[in-house]
Order: sequence, then structure tokens, then C-alpha cells
Amino acid sequence: MRPEQWELYKKAAKLQPVEQIPVALIIDSPWIPGYLGMSHLDYYFDPEAWFRSNLRIMKEFPETIVFPSWWAEFGMAIEPSALGCKICFHKNQPPSQFRALFRLEDLDQLSPLDPYTDGLMPAALHRYQKQKSRIVEEGYEIRMATARGPVCTAAYLRGITELMLDIADNPGGVHKLMAFVTDGIIRWLKAQAEVIGPSVEGIFILDDIVGFLSPKHYVEFAHPYLKRIFESFPEAWVKVYHNDANIAPFLEDLAAAGFDVLNWSYKLDVGDARERTKGKICLMGNVPPLEIGTRGSPGDVKTSALNILRKTGGKGIILSLGGGVSPGMPRANMLALIEAAREFGRA
Repeated sequence: MRPEQWELYKKAAKLQPVEQIPVALIIDSPWIPGYLGMSHLDYYFDPEAWFRSNLRIMKEFPETIVFPSWWAEFGMAIEPSALGCKICFHKNQPPSQFRALFRLEDLDQLSPLDPYTDGLMPAALHRYQKQKSRIVEEGYEIRMATARGPVCTAAYLRGITELMLDIADNPGGVHKLMAFVTDGIIRWLKAQAEVIGPSVEGIFILDDIVGFLSPKHYVEFAHPYLKRIFESFPEAWVKVYHNDANIAPFLEDLAAAGFDVLNWSYKLDVGDARERTKGKICLMGNVPPLEIGTRGSPGDVKTSALNILRKTGGKGIILSLGGGVSPGMPRANMLALIEAAREFGRA
């Protein structure tokens, strides 16, 4: 993102007064290749195609904060690949991941994750290293280190169903697994910050699988590990958490995990989210990404966005979708968010 966009986002994230309503969208490989008419393989593996694609998106949507911006990602495959999971790439969709830890007791045989040597992590770090000077020359900066969260990463390694059963049958083993992946995630985030350099002033954690847990299990198996990740980085950094699954049963506890910004599901009303988090965190959302963002008209998007802004009074809010940009979302609908923010600002 451009320096002035980062300053606006950072102010909003830290609940400081802003001169305009920020509009930020999570834009990544589920959407970019299809929008640009290219294959996912070219986007992932051709560095020039990746650079030109991201630059084009930045220029086509200059008033939108593309988030996290210049993300060297391979769908959801980076963390699982570094832990030994089989990854299958496809021409016209993000890759698939397959579990590798068939017995929880085999965790002792796994080496600690090394982001400089393991899986796709070195490829992402190499891309940051090679492209960062070109990004700066174009007037942009890489501000965020990004990773899948601990429950999500554990579920990729162990399997979602298997992990849920383990929570009931072997809680001690699950805690050992969660500590293992949390250590790896922190190393991965710190490696990104080291390679990208001092422009990094934030972290972005995505973990939808947390939404599969009961309130009791969230407190035991997710909260300590999320909190540890967020606390491993400077307090002044911007810390963003994405979960568009069901966080309603434990939202109050989740809000105390140590992040500044929550991107959450449209199924939890923005007014309820504001009330239950007591205005202590910035909310990033929450126009329905598929039903309205992709399938609706620009007018539908604008109406939904204005409703969100009115409920919050335009304070403590970064206007966005309740999740990432879905495949097929049209340009006109993305621009409708900008128009809604402008109209609200003029009111």
C-alpha cells in the first residue's frame, strides 16, 4: 500500500481520529488471477506476473487499501507445506492441502519449522527479497507480515476432524501440537519482517478454524496461542485478526487476544460486534462477501455499506467485506464501497 494509506489504516486500527473512512479489502489469489484472466500457476510461479498483477490491482483501485498488500502467498499452502503436508497445485484455483500427521504421537518426530529452508516459505521470502526495491520504486511499501493462525495450521497438519476428536480424546497432545505450530508461526512472521525490513509494522493472522470451537475449547486451545503470537511483536505494531467463521459464542474472550483489528463474518451484526467488544478494537467489515459483494448489484453493496457506517457512526470502523474478496466479485461492486464511504463522509 502507499505510505499515506498505511498511515490512515494505522490510525483507524489504533482507534485514533481519521479524516476519512478507510476502505480496505483482503485481496489475494482466490480473486486476482480470475479477475485478470490468468492462471493461478502463472500468478504463483512467475515472479514478473505476480509483480505486474499486484501493481495493476493497486493502480486500478487507488482509493482502496489493498490488504495486506504485496502478499507473497500460495493460497493457504505456505504453512502446511513447511510442515510436510502434500500440496497439489491447480491451473485455475488455489492449491489443495493434505494432512501429514496421521498419529498425534508422531509429532515428536517433526523438526521445528525453519522458515528459511522449509516448504514454500523460502520461495515467499525470496520473492519479498527480490521484489521489495521495485515495489518501493513504484511508490508502495510492504507493511504486514502474514500467517495462518495456530488452530488453522494445526488442522492442516493433523486434519480438521482428527483435531476436533483429539481435543476430546487427547487434550495434552493437542496442547503440545498447538505449542509446536505456534512456535513455527512466530518464527515465520519474524522471518518475513527480517527479510522485508523496517517497513514492516504489523502482523496479519488468519484463522477461521477457531470458529469450530466451543467457548470452553476456545479458551483452552486457541486463546493462549493467539495471544502468544500477538504478544510476540511490538505493542505499537498493528495487529489484525481475520475469522469469518462463527466467533459469536466467544467474542468477548477473543477480543482480549491482543489484536487491534477484527475482520469477521457478516452473520454477526456490526452493532452487536461493537457492543460486545465495548469499542475496544477496530472493526473491519462486514458487507456480505458472496451474497452481496459478488452476487449483488453496486446499489446493494452501497446500501449494505452505508448501513454498517450508520450503525457505527463511522467510528472505530474500516469499511470492508465480512471476509476476503470472493472469486468473481465485480469491479463495480468494489468501487461501490468507496462511494459509500464518500457519501457517508459528506453527510
